[in-house]
Amino acid sequence: VQGNFDKVEFNRMCWTLCAKKNLSKSPLLISDEDAFKVWVIFNFLSEDKYPLIIVPEEIEYLLKKLTEAMGAGWQQEQFDHYKIALNTSREGLSAWELIDLIGSGQFSKGMDRQTVSMAINEVFNELILDVLKQGYMLKKGHKRKNWTERWFVLKPNIISYYVSEDLKDKKGDIILDGNCCVEALPDKDGKKCLFLIKCLDKSFEISASDKKKKQEWIQAIQTTVSLLRAGSPPPHKEARQKRKELRQKLLAEQEELERQMKELQTANENKQKELETVRKQLEAAAARAAEEEKKRLQTQVELQDRFSLELEREKMVRQKMEEQVAQKSSELEQYLQRVRELEEMYKQLQEALEDEKQARQDEETVRKLQARLLEEESAKRAELEKWHLQQQQTIQMTEAEKQELENQRMIKEQALQVAMQQLEQLELERKEALEQYEEVKKKLETAANNTKSWKDKVAHHEGLIRLIEPGSKNPHLITNWGPAAFTEAELEQREKSWKGKKNASD
Repeated sequence: VQGNFDKVEFNRMCWTLCAKKNLSKSPLLISDEDAFKVWVIFNFLSEDKYPLIIVPEEIEYLLKKLTEAMGAGWQQEQFDHYKIALNTSREGLSAWELIDLIGSGQFSKGMDRQTVSMAINEVFNELILDVLKQGYMLKKGHKRKNWTERWFVLKPNIISYYVSEDLKDKKGDIILDGNCCVEALPDKDGKKCLFLIKCLDKSFEISASDKKKKQEWIQAIQTTVSLLRAGSPPPHKEARQKRKELRQKLLAEQEELERQMKELQTANENKQKELETVRKQLEAAAARAAEEEKKRLQTQVELQDRFSLELEREKMVRQKMEEQVAQKSSELEQYLQRVRELEEMYKQLQEALEDEKQARQDEETVRKLQARLLEEESAKRAELEKWHLQQQQTIQMTEAEKQELENQRMIKEQALQVAMQQLEQLELERKEALEQYEEVKKKLETAANNTKSWKDKVAHHEGLIRLIEPGSKNPHLITNWGPAAFTEAELEQREKSWKGKKNASD
């Protein structure tokens, strides 16, 4: 589309085609014209995808501008509750849902229809018509040098001036470019608050109503010229692009954090599985060791009991032999040789018993060790067979066998110590993984806080660059929000309304 294409009229044609079947049938607090302007603003602020929706961040931006234009205070807590309810059901609002939201008066309670309509018109002029500032000022003529009051409208590359604010009778334009400049002038010819707009072909002397409006106009024109020099779009369009880029950046950061959290969670689960496997192996090893120790103690107790019984028997035999010796003391000389032989035989028998006991103990120990090794290391059957042959040969070499068994026990203890060290190392790694998870969680919270902080900064920045709009030609009234744009009669009517509401609440 090129040339003098009127986008507002094109939007009005589209509105005519679709409003009748889509606009809510319920009564609204705004007129059809205001609903059309909200519809056009929605098309400007909506996301670049179909079907068109306006996300909660842009809804908040629009409602804040409407609230500021109405001179009311922004209710952040109320919008946060609405935003939570909205996020649980959908990503944003359609154009007709946005019209219902503004037309229902949910965020403009206490405001009359005229105030809401004026706020919608002000935001429409700024966002859609690119009106950066407007108001009445005096302009000095170029031919007759007389001063005439005109209604000035500042746009990104032009200042138009009209006979009145209805914009029906246009008197001229001041074309702005990067070579233009604006400067303050001293008071002269009975005119105050003067400033000069210099362009390549012509200069314009203008008188503002007061010093504040003079400074506001100078600042607004200087900002517009700076944007033209830099080739930048109007402030509200640039702010919209920055908000969109910030949302995309935050979305990408959130997705990256979620991906990192999933990776950490997966790594943590793997570590937990490894720790569980090692713990089960240690428990199994401890159970086997306890079972072996139990069996060894039981065998030792059995051998001790058997040895005690043998000693008792020997004592009884010795007592009997002593009794016989006492009874046959008279035959001591005859049987002395026999007694000596018996004593010698007794000694030999005792040594034989001791050897037999020791051999049985060694055999029992070797058998237990062999059984344990067969259970734990079934894969080494050939080696166990070799050890079995060696055990048969080492029955006669008890001391060497004991030393070898002691070395094997030391090896098992060292293996157990290594397993315990690995368990401690895995525990440290699990703690480090948990610390990394906490750090990522803190980063996510910091990112969320930064998001809110950036939103506040952007809202504050947009509030700072918002240009103050002029009121009517009537005497201005000063309120706590600045110069008012309504008559004294409207103020009296609003005071009566406030007093009535205050008495009703009391």
